[in-house]
Amino acid sequence: MNLFQNIRDDLATYEGKWSSQGFWAMLVYRFGRWRYTIRNSIVRKPFSLCYKLLYKIVQILTGIELPCEVPVGRNFRIDHFGDIIISGYASFGDNCIIRNGVTIGLKNISEKTAPCLGNNISIGAGAKILGNITIGNNVDIGANAVVIASVPDNSIAIGIPAKIITKKSA
Repeated sequence: MNLFQNIRDDLATYEGKWSSQGFWAMLVYRFGRWRYTIRNSIVRKPFSLCYKLLYKIVQILTGIELPCEVPVGRNFRIDHFGDIIISGYASFGDNCIIRNGVTIGLKNISEKTAPCLGNNISIGAGAKILGNITIGNNVDIGANAVVIASVPDNSIAIGIPAKIITKKSA
């Protein structure tokens, strides 16, 4: 997909609300990803400088840290802004929702691996997801949960440390 199609899709994810701080973070994220498509390093350098400046501005204004190195799927949504930190080593599938106060990152500084999140993930406010773990598809992570172990598909993770509960099928 090209830059403008991604931005249109992100705007649709945010229901056309271009003033949403999560959309601002996604706009800068998409620009950062796009600059890597410029093959000539001399031409890419000014775009990289622009990205780094915009990234810092968005980080200060919104409290959202989403590096462009993080692969995110379609319909990625930052529902409430503020105090959101995502490691550059993390990855996300489609239809993920993140709320304020969420940290997704390293468990240990020496281990440069972060969580890999599947599709259809809902992360509650204040949740911490740390380490070399996998979060399956269709998982809800409760508010303020601390997840340090992998979570299977169709589960709910709640508490500190997180306890895994299988979702009841309808």
